[in-house]
Amino acid sequence: MKIVILGGSPKGEISVTRQYVEFVRREFPQHEYQEFQISQHIRRYENDRPAFDEVIAAIRAADGVLWAVPLYVYLVPSQYKRFIELIGERGAQEAFRGKYAAALTTSIHFFDHTAHEYLRGVAEDLGMKFVGGHSPEMSDLLRPEGRRLTRLFAEHLFAAIAERWPLPRRYAPATPPALRYAPGVFGKAVDARGKKILVLHDAQDGDTNLARMIGRVQSAFGGAAEVVNLRDVDLKGGCLGCLQCAWDNTCVYAGQDGNNELHAAKIAPAEIVVFGASIVDRYLSSRWKMFFDRAFFHNHVPWLGGKHLAWVISGPLAQNANLRQILQSTPEWQGADLVDFVTDETAESVDLDRQLDNLAARLVRQAEEKYIPTGTYLAVGGKKIFRDSVAGRMRLIFHADHVYFKKHGWYDFPHRKYRQRLLNAALAPLFWIPVFRKRFYQIGIKPGMIRPLENMLARRQ
Repeated sequence: MKIVILGGSPKGEISVTRQYVEFVRREFPQHEYQEFQISQHIRRYENDRPAFDEVIAAIRAADGVLWAVPLYVYLVPSQYKRFIELIGERGAQEAFRGKYAAALTTSIHFFDHTAHEYLRGVAEDLGMKFVGGHSPEMSDLLRPEGRRLTRLFAEHLFAAIAERWPLPRRYAPATPPALRYAPGVFGKAVDARGKKILVLHDAQDGDTNLARMIGRVQSAFGGAAEVVNLRDVDLKGGCLGCLQCAWDNTCVYAGQDGNNELHAAKIAPAEIVVFGASIVDRYLSSRWKMFFDRAFFHNHVPWLGGKHLAWVISGPLAQNANLRQILQSTPEWQGADLVDFVTDETAESVDLDRQLDNLAARLVRQAEEKYIPTGTYLAVGGKKIFRDSVAGRMRLIFHADHVYFKKHGWYDFPHRKYRQRLLNAALAPLFWIPVFRKRFYQIGIKPGMIRPLENMLARRQ
């Protein structure tokens, strides 16, 4: 059977993901493979229509498609995202319809599930039959079990094609909001209390819901907010995955475009940041993806920490829980305050006016209060993945992360809780005594759990 591989690494064949693809090709040489390095050659596919059409023609003639891509900031690289946009912009969806598809990603397992859900949603929107995904850690192929699972993943794709598996669709097509937002008469602006406010958006046309929403937010802050259109920022290209920034947070593009200046002069001093975007396929625009990918020059250092943030979004966010989780996760693990999302999924313009005005007021209020919510699993789990990875084999590469994590107490491994370890060692033998164990679980555990809290409350009376 004919399999088209859409390679997603900006590094092309010199990538970890590519080695997994090569493993599949060598394990199953009976199939015919045609591979395109999409991210590496995205400029060509944008500017050379015959080159793009060649990829589409190969997909049209194929039996199956393998989306093979490294994980970049919750998703695929911005270059790969741009290719997915080109499919819709150039009306090439029909070439994908009815084809079987699977996703292969490599990563350190930091929100790899969101990348897979995105690729599945895109594939299903294209009318494809999604078999499943394989998300190995980058070095899994070195181990027998990693090779076995990769082999089985490929076998499932080939079996699905050969046997014409009837596969269920997970995501229903999203319906864009019907509202054409018309802002009403503006009342009293919020007192910004001297806060530095940045509104960063990517609206392309002033006559859109997003542009009008951004205008309303700007008015709500009484002109105190600086507004920057991300499309006006000089970004030479997407992240190259070179990791040269890992040593000292210096991007290989430094001095060549406006990314560093945007972060240093606009984002870093801002206390309040409002992001404005429109939903494009199952994410935001590839411009926004480029912004987040290029922000990786901070590595895993929380560059939004302590800030108060909000998202103003045009599009069906309520129908895209995966995107919402992605946008919520960065503020959480970075220790920022995500105040809310406001979208144009409202029935009346007056309702959207009120939500946007209230959002501005809440942002200032929570900035005044210095309120940073307690993180959920998205924060705790994410930080632990970074902590363990940088403390281990990534330490030599991500020197800047190691210095930051050590200085700010991220290396809080459980083995440092010596008092708890001594207590566990002293009491553990008692739990082998049935009478003690029964009394502890039936009588002692519940009062013991709340006793410290009761003591604290008593002291505050």
